[in-house]
Amino acid sequence: MTNTVILISQLVIALGIYNVWLVRANMATGYRGGDAKNLQDEFRVYGLSAEFMRVVKVLKLTFATLLLAGIRYPLCAYVGALGMCVLMLAAVVMHLKVRDPIKKALPAASLLVLSILVVVSVGGG
Repeated sequence: MTNTVILISQLVIALGIYNVWLVRANMATGYRGGDAKNLQDEFRVYGLSAEFMRVVKVLKLTFATLLLAGIRYPLCAYVGALGMCVLMLAAVVMHLKVRDPIKKALPAASLLVLSILVVVSVGGG
């Protein structure tokens, strides 16, 4: 995989996470689980608490930031992408759990694939 593809993957993942959790957290989108209108509703749909949502938010923003730091420090990219793999796999599973149409799981699945590319390409620094 070329360095440019990995760099773009890191940027897409990180900026996508910032967009969802900081810019659009209180907005309805076509990708929210069930009939949720915002992130808090979405976690309720999945049967998850507000406290758990806060933990996920911190983890996702931390891993996104590590992906950006990974542009300079490959180990950061590896750790950020590995963490993102776990969280994106869980997001896909949650969409399946509530029987969402596949379309709703596509963003999480796409970020999972990009995260796997980064993990495999960076390989721990």
